[in-house]
Amino acid sequence: MLTRRLPGPVEEQAAREFDARLNADDHPFSAAELADALRTADALLPTVTDRLTAQVLGAEPLKARIIANYGVGFNHIDTGAAKARGLVVTNTPDVLTDDTADDAMLLMLMVARRAGEGERQVRAGAWTGWGPTHMLGTRVSGKTLGLIGLGRIGRAVAHRARHGFGMRVIFHDPYPPAPAVVAELGAEPRASVDEVLREADFVSLHSPATPETRHLMDARRLGLMKRGAFLINNARGDIVDEAALVAALKRGTIAGAGLDVFEREPAVSPELLQMEHVVLLPHLGSATHESRVAMGLRALDNLKTFFAGAPPHDRVA
Repeated sequence: MLTRRLPGPVEEQAAREFDARLNADDHPFSAAELADALRTADALLPTVTDRLTAQVLGAEPLKARIIANYGVGFNHIDTGAAKARGLVVTNTPDVLTDDTADDAMLLMLMVARRAGEGERQVRAGAWTGWGPTHMLGTRVSGKTLGLIGLGRIGRAVAHRARHGFGMRVIFHDPYPPAPAVVAELGAEPRASVDEVLREADFVSLHSPATPETRHLMDARRLGLMKRGAFLINNARGDIVDEAALVAALKRGTIAGAGLDVFEREPAVSPELLQMEHVVLLPHLGSATHESRVAMGLRALDNLKTFFAGAPPHDRVA
């Protein structure tokens, strides 16, 4: 069962290789619909919009044997409950790394150079012409980028920042990559998140969403950032305490934020919608034709491998 409409090549391959049930009108499934799918399908291919809670996963009788998640993040799935029910869970790493890293750089450039604000001014007919002091922003090149997390996407961002913009890259990761990888990136480790925040001109979040990282960026940590610094988040919305971020932006504790994900997505804090020094994108991190097709094909590959009796490559639970 595919819970949402997926790119054409993915649905076509699913129909060829499986007895696939599609979501023709692309509506987000309710908890009852998800539970029904678990009762009636051998496999579920969900997306980030599907909340597979312990209650949903408690569906009886359970027919499904595998949840092949469409995406890297799987915090919307209660993996403990899935494991308890004997359900295998997979994800789709690697294939969206470059596009998500590009998205982080896009957010950084947009908020630093006031691109969203400028475009709104032009579209509103409010631009009166070039001026020496009109809409001055902040230079990105040569600044210090602080990465919270140096996994696949964090490393791709580090490469772009250092080689494309001559940025100095510092990072904290409780499970850092091998020293040779860090050296090749030219990234400098820091012993704590707090140390990164105190030093960076741009802070980009690349941590998984776990109970430990929920509200990682709270009022205290936002207060450690430089007043001229920018926060970038295209990881998961609940890594940031959105109310604390709103308060910090109102007080001028930080200079701005670039957000592609939100704590109560798709709802966005009304205060953020009114702020010019914030860039807001609708969860576009992997939103290219190339990535979204590759994600679907990777999920189908996990299903084929599983039903062939072999361990799927991308098992996370």
